[in-house]
Amino acid sequence: MNLNATLFAQMVVFLILAWFVMKFVWPPLIRALDERARKIADGLAAAEKGKSDLADAQKRIDKSLAEARDQGQDRIAQAEKRAQQAAEEIKANAQAEAARIMAAAKADADQQLVNAREALRGEVAALAVKGAEQILRREVDQKTHADLLNQLKAEL
Repeated sequence: MNLNATLFAQMVVFLILAWFVMKFVWPPLIRALDERARKIADGLAAAEKGKSDLADAQKRIDKSLAEARDQGQDRIAQAEKRAQQAAEEIKANAQAEAARIMAAAKADADQQLVNAREALRGEVAALAVKGAEQILRREVDQKTHADLLNQLKAEL
């Protein structure tokens, strides 16, 4: 065989093999590599999206916690305000009750004083009449006696 013919035959076989590889083997390999690259890119994009979603979720959580803290502080402040108002109301009620009790006690004391004065006037009048009766050693009639007592009460 001739060296040129062998070289030419090998070149033809190589070209046929290259054409066969480019036509039937290379496209599925390229598709598989492209699909793998797309999957990797999708995975990286999903990871980035997951990171951003996580960051967003963390921001929402932080915001919710801040709102909850603020609401808690507001509720505590309102409760303290209500407690203070209740204490002031109780204090005002106690002061009003004390004033009412004092007024009732004063009225009762005034009434007892008036009653005691009336009783004393009666006793003093009776003693005065009894003393006058003993001095005069005579008895005064009932009508005169009552008039004298009323007159003495009025003077006292």
